[in-house]
Amino acid sequence: MNDVPLADADLDALVPEWVDWAGAAKALGVTVSRIRTMIREHELAAAVPRPGAGQQLPAAFFQDGLVVKGLPGLLTVLHDGGYDDRECIAWLFTDLDLPGRPIDALRENRGSEVKRRAQAMAF
Repeated sequence: MNDVPLADADLDALVPEWVDWAGAAKALGVTVSRIRTMIREHELAAAVPRPGAGQQLPAAFFQDGLVVKGLPGLLTVLHDGGYDDRECIAWLFTDLDLPGRPIDALRENRGSEVKRRAQAMAF
């Protein structure tokens, strides 16, 4: 991992594709108010990727019409460890030698190591 603090990471450079709340709602087949609730309950994470943009979610959080398996639990672990949504997104999209980024490991159903590392960070 690089030396830039997660809070200062350039999310627009880390995350290749973003969706707004309406796009997230469409991807999951739910209402925008449900997306708002999912963000508030840490089932999803949202951030402003660049100045002037509204709050958005990484498109990689969705797979086959569902939230990526293991993401809500992982976000809860990270939030319990004191990380905010922006830091959670930065961590998920930073290469941690898993191999690859944590979000890729989750999408490939290799979430055990990702969750272990997140739990270790919380202490």
